[in-house]
Amino acid sequence: MNNRPIGIFDSGIGGLTVFKEVSRMLPDEDIVYLGDTARVPYGIRSPETVMRYSFECADFLLKQNIKLLVVACNTASAISLQEIQRNVSIPVIGVIEPGARAAVRSTANKKIGVIGTEATIRSSAYLKAIKLLDESIEAIGLPCPLFVPLVEEGWTDGMIAKMIVERYLKNLKDTSVDTIVLGCTHYPLLKDVIQDVMGDVRLIDSAVETAKVVKDTLKSQKARANRQGRQKFYVTDSPEKFVNVGERFLQNKIENIEKIQLEAR
Repeated sequence: MNNRPIGIFDSGIGGLTVFKEVSRMLPDEDIVYLGDTARVPYGIRSPETVMRYSFECADFLLKQNIKLLVVACNTASAISLQEIQRNVSIPVIGVIEPGARAAVRSTANKKIGVIGTEATIRSSAYLKAIKLLDESIEAIGLPCPLFVPLVEEGWTDGMIAKMIVERYLKNLKDTSVDTIVLGCTHYPLLKDVIQDVMGDVRLIDSAVETAKVVKDTLKSQKARANRQGRQKFYVTDSPEKFVNVGERFLQNKIENIEKIQLEAR
């Protein structure tokens, strides 16, 4: 039973930052990744549509006999996580609470910034999670919609990236936040530029924090695998593009990939 895989889904490629950290921390585990590339991005969809897409992704991965599910999409975590947790019998982990906890531990002046897609920021999911942990903290959300296409085009450094990051983060810089949550799985690839623009600010990578929770959960349930892990990737469209961009995320080859069609709910 312990050698069953971990399942991870995202609206597309961004969740590979979570995949990368999980596979780094848990090299013995099989991991199945689903990128819903036919319907990316989720960040512009209605909550009802995001909920339906999320359950279709979860249903597919549950059929792969997974032992734990990671909702690696911030938008899906904000909108669908609790409902999925109520409806499945295995542990389900999102990316928002782990990032919020790390940010609360990090801040010294109790001022935290959260950057993400418009849907994630509009949901206030990170702000609510932070306030639940410490209501005295001032949390400021800022949507940065151009960051995702920047990353997917591979423009993660250089003058264009820096100009766009500066433009978005100018107002946040004026607020004296000492910690910023990278509230989108694409954003860690812009970490160096964001750090350069923001200076002496702690950046919280939700992918790293989520992987820690996955590791701790499997340990507490005595569900760790005991052999060399294997990796399988599924996409709903354009496997070639997924491989081209995804290999930049992972800094590794993507070989075992299959295009599938999700069953409608």
